[in-house]
Amino acid sequence: MGSDYYTAEQVAELLGLHVRTVRNYIQDGRLPAVRIGKQYRITPDGLAALTGGEAPTAAIRVDVTAIVDVENIDEQTASRLALFLSTSATGRGPSDRRLKIDTGYDESAATLKVVVIGGGGDTSEILRLIDTFVEGSR
Repeated sequence: MGSDYYTAEQVAELLGLHVRTVRNYIQDGRLPAVRIGKQYRITPDGLAALTGGEAPTAAIRVDVTAIVDVENIDEQTASRLALFLSTSATGRGPSDRRLKIDTGYDESAATLKVVVIGGGGDTSEILRLIDTFVEGSR
């Protein structure tokens, strides 16, 4: 599904309208939409039908996946770094592109593996934070 559909909130943002206005257009039948669960989904063609224009083209989107191994790190420091990263990721990026961070500690190898998935800028900032944290822990 992904970028093939818009939410009512995204349509409201695109058109500079209040989301309630978009929902009223849907209920009045002026904006074709499908209800999935508790949310409406609008196709680009449905949006074009409302605006009388062409369906908007999807913006180019770049996601970055980075895998970082932090070696020779004790479990307590690894736990602090994992907590630091999870709090740093909170609130980054638009709601549909949240930064995702997963960590795992291998006690036998004394290695913390960090997987970061997100936009280029946010991912690069997290990598910088990892570097800063590790340098400060030496």
